[in-house]
Amino acid sequence: MNKTILIVDDEAPIRTSLRGILEDEDYSVVEAESGEVALDILAKGNISAVLLDIWMEGIDGIETLRRIKSPKKSNPIDQDVPVVIMSGHGTIDTAVSATKEGAYDFLEKPLSLDRVLLFLDRAINAVDLIKENRALKAKMEDELPPMIGESPPMLLLKEQINRLAPTDGWVLISGENGSGKEVAARQIHNLSKRASGPFIAVSSAAIPEERIEVELFGSEEGGFGSTPTIKAGRFEQANGGTLFLDAVGDMSLRTQAKILRTLQERRFQRVGGNNSIQADVRIIASANKNLSLEIEEGRFRQDLFYRLNVIPLQLPPLRKRLDDIPLLVTFFADLLQKNAQNKKKNFAPATYKSLRSYNWPGNVRELKNLVERLLIMAPNAIIQPEDLPEFVHKRQAIPASTPWGSLLDIENLREARIGFERIYLKHFLEKNGGNISRTSEIIGMERSALHRKLKTLGLG
Repeated sequence: MNKTILIVDDEAPIRTSLRGILEDEDYSVVEAESGEVALDILAKGNISAVLLDIWMEGIDGIETLRRIKSPKKSNPIDQDVPVVIMSGHGTIDTAVSATKEGAYDFLEKPLSLDRVLLFLDRAINAVDLIKENRALKAKMEDELPPMIGESPPMLLLKEQINRLAPTDGWVLISGENGSGKEVAARQIHNLSKRASGPFIAVSSAAIPEERIEVELFGSEEGGFGSTPTIKAGRFEQANGGTLFLDAVGDMSLRTQAKILRTLQERRFQRVGGNNSIQADVRIIASANKNLSLEIEEGRFRQDLFYRLNVIPLQLPPLRKRLDDIPLLVTFFADLLQKNAQNKKKNFAPATYKSLRSYNWPGNVRELKNLVERLLIMAPNAIIQPEDLPEFVHKRQAIPASTPWGSLLDIENLREARIGFERIYLKHFLEKNGGNISRTSEIIGMERSALHRKLKTLGLG
């Protein structure tokens, strides 16, 4: 569909000239000879961008712009519509005033037609991107599950969140992969004083090392004397709201240093820029690694850990709250079948029992994926235990209550090895009454090496 441009100028020859150029570029054009007429046209909608002259009789361009961008609920105009100001008496003060009132950009007369087309194209694309991001954000919020569960661990977690959310304290959320760390972070944001501000999430593991500084702090590009092209980073996007730093244990030491400096000074600079920008954000971080072990092995900064770990929050894995499975399954089934054309499928009580017997190494994320699979593949309207995949039945034989069985829930080999060593050495220490010398002889490990290992594992 063609984009429609509204030309607002009290000089008919200028409107006619602009109309010809824009129509040649396949734009539709609407004209207004005054600010009052322009506001009436905008109130009816379907305008993609506005070319607005400043000097007009009646209400001038700045006042017209002010009314277009008015945040009042009674304003019928789409405030996102981009406005490019035109003026034959352009000054820096005029351009600054127009920008403060919400103008996308400023053009001086006599107009360069190439610049008019360039500015309109940029303005329309920028607003399309804003609307697309807003729609994606709304979709993500719809898809992100609320804090579901009535088991004792979940009731305790909800109580902790209700207590810490209204403060502005920084939070470090620990938990296994798929346990719902972003859900908890968003719940904290929604219950905070910053709920009306943005919630910006950034996953350290998903961004290449060479790009993470630009993603976090933004960038400025442009030669001397030219207007820089500015890319806002996540800190800037989260201004006045919450920044969720997911998987901080995966950050490089260099990035950790940059983050620490920003958190200490509450200011940052864009990559390639010189201006210092205030970071008015609440930080919520998450980790699926043992950060204490990462610190001991030199992969995570201790000072950053203390800076982030103001309020620690531990998320329970799904195997610790198996009684929540029926509530979670019902929620996911309803969500996934919301727009289903066929008869909706349900789960038999015996199926819930089988699901509660599984150990769920992938936590809530694994459960959601399995529910989606069953809704697609199960042949009948009632999903029975025999519809469950074989791995669910096989894993029921693993004694989840034993420490050995729990090792199979750890996806990271290094952490699983550390867990095994802790269980193994604790067993032989207890068997030998805490005698390190006797234990070292039995397991064939030099006494001083065993002593250092026990200290590293927290068994000293």
